[in-house]
Amino acid sequence: MKCPICKSDNDRVVDSRTSQDGYAIRRRRECVTCGRRYTTYERIEDAVIKVVKKDGGRMPFERDKIKQGLTRACWKRPISDDQIEAATAAIEAEVYDSFEAEVTSGELGEIVLRHLSRLDQVAFVRFASVYRQFKDVRDFVEELEPMLRDPGQVRHAGPR
Repeated sequence: MKCPICKSDNDRVVDSRTSQDGYAIRRRRECVTCGRRYTTYERIEDAVIKVVKKDGGRMPFERDKIKQGLTRACWKRPISDDQIEAATAAIEAEVYDSFEAEVTSGELGEIVLRHLSRLDQVAFVRFASVYRQFKDVRDFVEELEPMLRDPGQVRHAGPR
């Protein structure tokens, strides 16, 4: 493993444990050259699930894209990196548990929205505004009305 700081290929494993989702091993490594520590994850290589896009194109499911989307939605919110990682792991596990070979982008978006609704309502609305392609303020109001009536309830109507 190359050190992300000095690019040396000389490190040692300091700590190794199963990650939160149980599907990966988290390793803390220390570069022997520069002394910096960094974390790596070792995962089982699963059969690749394809995401079927709206235009019919197919792309491999990428965990990092889910994590990036969650991170953007949770920007400047009181959500820790550990919470984002846990949500990403839960979404990934749900996808691999629920689908054999393909998942539509619509189904994947709804899974992400469901997890975000439990994490943070502002992050939920941010993600929904992009995913559901809100056209104007009325779309925001329609999404917020159920939350304002019952803060525990979030509407999952699907893409617009």
